[in-house]
Amino acid sequence: MSRPVISNMRTDLVEVPAVIAAIAGGDDVTPVWVNELGGLTFRLEDGHGGSRYAKWVAAGTPEIDLPAEAERLSWAQRWATVPRVVEHGTDAEGAWLVAEAVPGRSAVDPSLAVDPATVAASIGRGLRGLHDALPVDECPFDWSVERRLVRADERIAEGEGPADRFPEHQHLDTAQARALIGAPPPIDRLVVCHGDACVPNTLLHDDGGFAAHVDLGSLGVADRWADLAVAAWSLDLDFGPGYDGFLYEGYGVAPDPERLAYYRLLWDMA
Repeated sequence: MSRPVISNMRTDLVEVPAVIAAIAGGDDVTPVWVNELGGLTFRLEDGHGGSRYAKWVAAGTPEIDLPAEAERLSWAQRWATVPRVVEHGTDAEGAWLVAEAVPGRSAVDPSLAVDPATVAASIGRGLRGLHDALPVDECPFDWSVERRLVRADERIAEGEGPADRFPEHQHLDTAQARALIGAPPPIDRLVVCHGDACVPNTLLHDDGGFAAHVDLGSLGVADRWADLAVAAWSLDLDFGPGYDGFLYEGYGVAPDPERLAYYRLLWDMA
């Protein structure tokens, strides 16, 4: 299950896939991320100050679509600060995506975590900037409730139930939960959503100001609360409760409890 939290898997135990080693050539290869689905991210450094990031996922991992992410990054870079795709591809073993490094560090970097309020406000400002910049009418990608309900139904059919959800949703049986996500609130504002607006996927400058967005594999048109709900939820999980208000203030919106609750449950199930 993909969740808006930091991976706690050990990167020092990661084996570098052959294709990533080949792409790196003589560059130093450092594992920097292992997500809960087994997706890997490596930093490739040429020894002269240049660096790239390479993502790899095993074939048959349905929740991670690197070709789709490459397509979305290439589209979004016309309006927003996102990594520039260098190359991507697939083979029998898996898929990979290599992108240029962009200035900034993850918002969960320990050097930034000492000031969660500033981090939260910057995430809010960065998310608002993304939503304002990306043109809905020109976006070919969809992240609508209707599309996500299809995946929720697939997961239900695969046998997922209350025990597979976050604690705040485990009191709902499958029928109750499915009924709730099948009755979405009216759309507040359609935007091009990030699609995984959790704290680690925002990059900040050393002073805590917004720098860039990464991991846009689910980018698409949806209600802005689909992003806001996950971003605020991730703050609770990564820094503890009490910082979401700074995110809403940075974004420029008052919290909407109904939409927040709905889109968190939809995320959990889809």
